[in-house]
Amino acid sequence: MATILVIDDELQINWLLNKMLLRDGHQVHTAKDGIEGINTFNQFKPDLVITDIVMPKKDGIEVIKELLESHPMLPIIAISGALLDMTAGMNLSSIEALGVAGALQKPFALQQMRDMLEVALN
Repeated sequence: MATILVIDDELQINWLLNKMLLRDGHQVHTAKDGIEGINTFNQFKPDLVITDIVMPKKDGIEVIKELLESHPMLPIIAISGALLDMTAGMNLSSIEALGVAGALQKPFALQQMRDMLEVALN
């Protein structure tokens, strides 16, 4: 199984994904913002990153760009409740164009995340 980093400022999302990933046999690390996420990534070098887009301190776009600059083959899954919010200037296509393995709109079904993880890790 894989080592996965979940970066999200919503504690419920961190808890839910942590529980699901542990149940599925993965090792999990969590972070509550982009700065903590980058530091946790550098400490544990996970196999895959799941990151929220809209976060305090350092947003998910900055996190994705920074991680892919130094680790271009790193699979990243972007999640956000703002992906369909046109005022945020984001949509699934623009996020995927950054080079992520996939993007999910919150709320998502756990099976959607499992399916995306399976593809991203293979």
